[in-house]
Amino acid sequence: MSDVLELGNRITVALDRIRRGVEAQGKADAAESSLFDALQAERAQNAALMAQITELQSTQGAGDGDLTRRLETQAAQLQAMDGHLQRLRAATQQLRDLNGQLRHALTAGLDPALIDSALAAEVEALQALRAADAAEVDAILAELKPLVEEAAHATG
Repeated sequence: MSDVLELGNRITVALDRIRRGVEAQGKADAAESSLFDALQAERAQNAALMAQITELQSTQGAGDGDLTRRLETQAAQLQAMDGHLQRLRAATQQLRDLNGQLRHALTAGLDPALIDSALAAEVEALQALRAADAAEVDAILAELKPLVEEAAHATG
């Protein structure tokens, strides 16, 4: 009988250990499930952040490209304006030289070829001035065009 009691006690102790093990396993399963849910939430948050980074990079890249194009356009316009300005300076210098010759000719006697040359130089100076003005207007319009389009998109 003592063997039966001893076996009964051992079975009771074993059943208690099994019950505690099952409870611990349940707690571990709950903790594992909680950790898995937290991992899934972190993965979702990471994916959202990566999407935001990609969007920011594409937006920044588009802004850089637009800025580069604007700078290139402005550089080309400045170069064109410089060419017109050089032409205007040359025409003005030629006009001054011819006017000096005309003053000298007036004191010595009038030469019709000098008058023609002076008028041609004056016409050239006026054309160069007009071209410089047109280049300046083109530069101003090029700067205003993106602003007008941006305002149109903002209101539309």
